[in-house]
Amino acid sequence: MTKTILPEQLTISWLQEQYKNGTITPEEVVTEIIRRSEADADMNIWITPPSAEWIRPYLEWLRTLDPSDCPLWGIPFAIKDNIDLAGVPTTAACSDFAYTPDDHAAVIERLLAAGAIPVGKTNLDQFATGLVGTRSPYGETHNSLRPELISGGSSSGSAVAVARGQAAFSLGTDTAGSGRVPAALNGLVGYKPSLGAWPVKGVVPACESLDCVTVFAAELDDVYAVDAVARGYHAEDAWSRRLSDPEPVVPLKLLLPVETPSFYGPFAAEYEGAWAQAVQQLKMIDIPVEYVDTAVFAAAAALLYEGPWVAERWSGLHGFIEANPGSTHPVTEQIVRSGAERYSASSLFGAMHKLQRYKREAQELLRDAVVILPTAGGTWTREQVRENPLATNRDMGRYTNHCNLLDLCAIAIPAGLADEGLPFGITLFSVAEQEGLVRGVAERLAGKQEVPRTNGETKAKAVETASIHSRTDCADTAAAAGATMRVAVAGLHMRGFPLEPQMLACGAHFIEETYTAARYKLLELATTPIKPGLIKLPDGGASIAVEIWEMPVAAFGGFTAAIPAPLGIGKIELADGTEVTGFICEGYAEQTAADITAWGGWRAYMNERSSVTS
Repeated sequence: MTKTILPEQLTISWLQEQYKNGTITPEEVVTEIIRRSEADADMNIWITPPSAEWIRPYLEWLRTLDPSDCPLWGIPFAIKDNIDLAGVPTTAACSDFAYTPDDHAAVIERLLAAGAIPVGKTNLDQFATGLVGTRSPYGETHNSLRPELISGGSSSGSAVAVARGQAAFSLGTDTAGSGRVPAALNGLVGYKPSLGAWPVKGVVPACESLDCVTVFAAELDDVYAVDAVARGYHAEDAWSRRLSDPEPVVPLKLLLPVETPSFYGPFAAEYEGAWAQAVQQLKMIDIPVEYVDTAVFAAAAALLYEGPWVAERWSGLHGFIEANPGSTHPVTEQIVRSGAERYSASSLFGAMHKLQRYKREAQELLRDAVVILPTAGGTWTREQVRENPLATNRDMGRYTNHCNLLDLCAIAIPAGLADEGLPFGITLFSVAEQEGLVRGVAERLAGKQEVPRTNGETKAKAVETASIHSRTDCADTAAAAGATMRVAVAGLHMRGFPLEPQMLACGAHFIEETYTAARYKLLELATTPIKPGLIKLPDGGASIAVEIWEMPVAAFGGFTAAIPAPLGIGKIELADGTEVTGFICEGYAEQTAADITAWGGWRAYMNERSSVTS
């Protein structure tokens, strides 16, 4: 009999068909997985790699189960090494922290009962703190397609194990995007259920109130198969809650950001092109599209690491870190320690109240709707991340950090290639109670047209209802109508400066000179050429001279794509109390910049500088 060759990527449906036909056995699958893991040893995928010795008891136990009663019978899966598997060390990527649990995590118990086979514990950003996959003493996990690039994290090894055919599915965890970013960077589906839908009992906490277990797979149907087993209330899990089983249903509308998302890193232009193609595909799936302001997601995301939730990480780890100096990865410890004494009880409650308002705003925005964003706006080489670990990681969370804070569900799905060997992905979000909506959109994108519409509405009724509340395809309408927006510039894009031609090339024209509110600091950035950076302060500050230009909405996305870090686009508060889109600067740049606030603006500063040097 001809030996069956396993495909490069394993899927549940393929394995089940082979088992049914008797053309392959679980033992043969495990043998091939062990061979593949050994061949990829230098990719740092595993902490406890696949081994015949410790997998054997699970294979023997499998023989006692009836495949017809076990929906995942013989399906090999990988486990992120912050989730307990009885008798195998849990390290959370820190050897001094390691312990060997006596019991399985609750979600592992459910998978084993369904006949799934655990094949190893995977590498991760230490203590699940990071989105890059480089913060592990067990080595930097390599990207599955281009080894010089990052894998994404923190569930780095779990994603790469599936992408490299060493598991049919894998478990990750997700607090800030760890179950979604690695999916995008490795061309996989990453399913992040609603908080509490899957039990987290037996999972090492990152931010306990926000943590959830996730699944990576090569196909949408595979993540559904795992979800059907893993989902459900658990009486011994304090965070567990009863949520309805989601059934795919088409929402009334898709929501896209009115302003083209910012892209970053060495492949920013390629990512922007891939996003444009993804948007065109979304417009072809017979669901009305509305362009909306997504600022609430960015505002919520800022609370995760720039607010008191970072103290929750410290509260869970401070005992170990203080008792074991030098055991923690330096970048991880720097981040976690930032929550030690930075926030007071009053600041925590203030942030909680602010978040509650954001939640309400997001719930209203997402009523019968799904919002779609890039999963990641770019990527880097592993070397580039080592050189700038904090800023690169911060960028990776631009479109992910808001999710669990706002109590959203999400599916990260592949959306073509940005470049050769460079997958691009988008994420579908909705509120926890509408998990079926993200499934409905995902299935439409996968070509399944039979998915019912929200509340059983007919196609005609859904389009009619959505047209009342939304601006369908408004980006095309806006471009055709010549819609414009105001943009504030504070430096090289002002009149008479070197980048003014960029404004003119975009069809922008000057409106007026004005000033910001007295809440800003102006920096001379350590860049070539020198340029200013505008940072808003929580207290104090000064008014800074800016120019207001009017720019076509259709040109704004291409304009922002060329903006280099640490600059970005945000909202500038003007002296009259209004807000306008404009250039802002990330706070980390202040460490190497000169404070030039006293000059009151870039033009005045450059005039003074010119007079001194002439």
